[in-house]
Amino acid sequence: MPAGPLAVRWLAYELGESRAGTTTHARLRLENAGTAPWQSRGRAGIQLSYHWLDPFGNPIVWDGVRAPLPHVVQPGEELELDASVVSPRPPGGYRLAFDLVEEHRFWFQELGSTPLDLEVDVRPRIDARLLRVVVEGGEHPDTEAALSMQEESVVREDAVATAYLVAGAEPGPDWSRLLLDAHAEGYAAVGGAIAVEGGLRARRVRAELAAWAAGGGRNPRFAEPLLFPSLLEGLEPTTHLGLPAYSGSDALFEGRALVRLRPRSGRPSD
Repeated sequence: MPAGPLAVRWLAYELGESRAGTTTHARLRLENAGTAPWQSRGRAGIQLSYHWLDPFGNPIVWDGVRAPLPHVVQPGEELELDASVVSPRPPGGYRLAFDLVEEHRFWFQELGSTPLDLEVDVRPRIDARLLRVVVEGGEHPDTEAALSMQEESVVREDAVATAYLVAGAEPGPDWSRLLLDAHAEGYAAVGGAIAVEGGLRARRVRAELAAWAAGGGRNPRFAEPLLFPSLLEGLEPTTHLGLPAYSGSDALFEGRALVRLRPRSGRPSD
C-alpha cells in the first residue's frame, strides 16, 4: 500500500449479477489508508465510482455512477458503501475497477493508490429468445404468413419481449432475430425500419415515414419514436402516426429489422 495523503485499502465486496445494459448493486468495505480525511460535498469532493475495462485494460466506460461518502472518513477509519453499477453493452468478459475520485480533479489511482480490479462476466440481458407478438386490428393473412417465416420463435403466450404490429404489416424473415439480438445486447426497447409498399397512393405515407426508411443502420440516439417496437417487461407502447410506438431511454433503432407496410395496413391512408 503506497504511503501518501490519499490512499484506499479494499477490505471486502459484494457484487450482484451483471446483465448488459442494466443496473446492479454493489456493497464495498474499505479503509482510509492515507493521512488525509475524505469528505464528499454534495456532487463534489470525494466519491466512489468505477471504470469498465476490456480484458486488456482499455477503457470501455470511464465515468461510472457516483456514490458519495456518508460522512467525513478519517485516516484509519473503515466504512461500507452501497453503489449502483450500470453494466456495459454488449455482454461478455470485462474488468470492473472501483476507485475513489476527487471530483473534477483526479482519481486516487493517479496518485498511486490501487483500485479494486474485478473480472466480471456480463450476461445477456435476456436468456429466453422468445418474442410475443401483438397484432393490432386482428389477424391478417399477410402478417400471419410473415410471422410464420421468422428465424426466431414467435409465440402468443408470455415471453421475455413483446413486439407490436398492425394487421397487414409484414416483418422480414430476420426481424425477430434482430429484435432479440438487440434485447440480449442490453436494450429494453427496439424498433426497426419501415418500407411502404405501393405507387402514387403510397407517396404521402412514404414521405410521412421517411425517418424510418431502411438503411439507417443501428442508432441508440434515434430522434424519433420507435415504431412497431419490441419491449421488455415493464414498458408499454404508445401511438405515433397511427402506429404502435415507444418513446424513451434504453432504446435502439435497428435499421435492418424491416417491416413492410401498405398504406391501409392498420391505419387510414388519408
